[in-house]
Amino acid sequence: MSETLTEKHCAKSEHVAIYALRALSAKSASQMEAHLPTCNDCRNELERFRPIVDCLVDWPSDDIKPPAGTREAVARRISSEAGREIRLSGTRGFNEPEWEQVSPGIWCQLLATDEERERVSMLVRLAPGVVYPPHTHAGVEELHLLDGELWIDERKLFAGDFNRAEPGTSDQLVWSETGCTCVLVTSLRDTLG
Repeated sequence: MSETLTEKHCAKSEHVAIYALRALSAKSASQMEAHLPTCNDCRNELERFRPIVDCLVDWPSDDIKPPAGTREAVARRISSEAGREIRLSGTRGFNEPEWEQVSPGIWCQLLATDEERERVSMLVRLAPGVVYPPHTHAGVEELHLLDGELWIDERKLFAGDFNRAEPGTSDQLVWSETGCTCVLVTSLRDTLG
């Protein structure tokens, strides 16, 4: 029998797909983990997403790599829509920056800066055992872990995981036992300490 408009579904079920992709904030993921044992709708929804997420993890990266010239076309389109130049690594006329050691065991490679929005995109590499300084987020921080493992307070991230931190939140203990590399998009106004 098909569903009717009068049937009720859990309001949290719309977040199950994001949870399955490990893209919820640590706090929201913890709330979802506490909620799942109590909600059949959300558990069923999660079970429907598991095969899809499992396929994405094993998908060869060459199959999803964009064709040559796509990055440049995207950069041109973003620049024209934004009304200003946005340069991406790998676009014509842009020399890939060197890794810069910003602290013992921590290297960064700047990818893009948007001064108008006070945002920066960069690759960050931590050596094994290195601790990143405690910091407070002035804006949304998005981190995609490319390789290795990374602890952000009580949450352990693995290669492929995504972490989003909201403005005003703080990370007290960020470190990597194995060493890691991540893409970090964050505010230029984050504060250390």
